[in-house]
Amino acid sequence: MKILRKLLLWLIIVPVAAVLAMQLYFFIQIWWWVDHNPESTSFMRHQRDLLQEKNPAAKLQHKWIPYARISNNLKRAIIASEDSNFSEHDGVDWAAMQKAFEKNTKKGKVVAGGSTITQQLAKNLFLSSDRSYLRKVQEFIITYMLEFLMDKERIFEIYLNVVEWGSGVFGAEAAAYHYYGVSAAKLSGDQAARLAVMLPNPRFFDKHPGSGYLARRTGLILRRMRAAELP
Repeated sequence: MKILRKLLLWLIIVPVAAVLAMQLYFFIQIWWWVDHNPESTSFMRHQRDLLQEKNPAAKLQHKWIPYARISNNLKRAIIASEDSNFSEHDGVDWAAMQKAFEKNTKKGKVVAGGSTITQQLAKNLFLSSDRSYLRKVQEFIITYMLEFLMDKERIFEIYLNVVEWGSGVFGAEAAAYHYYGVSAAKLSGDQAARLAVMLPNPRFFDKHPGSGYLARRTGLILRRMRAAELP
């Protein structure tokens, strides 16, 4: 009976200890990134591996640049398109998530997301693209770690430098050169709005630049940019 109790105890302790150790790893890694730039993310490495399955010599297009060297047009466009309450919420915009849930329920499929910029960054830094309740819970935990350890500007700076903008294209600088042949500092309002609209499905829009939706949505975001509040 004692052996059985010990076994049951270990079956509880070991998984709990493993989960806590993982959370500690995430916390320390985020703490390090407060003043050190990530060289890559989990999502970037996954996409690189997929590209190298077809072409072993494939490399990602990516170059880190400081927050100050990224056009305010792009910052405003992304906030207007992805997370209008970015400067105000604590990492999760519950109202936006509720609206997205209601819209998806009405349509009978996923047509809208409710993830904030911080949530998107949490997923890109550490997690896979698989959808499950456990992964979502972990996303929330990492999101609150990011908000606890970093200010909004640092969160946004990292996001702007690691977010995907096409097949193998990551970060604002690489995207600006890939699509327009200019640095991220020189993006016009229209260029920035178009890049922001691409974010939910960048590889699709990379291959379909003439999309009617892309053109219509770009015009809408361009009009909303003036009201976007920067951190």
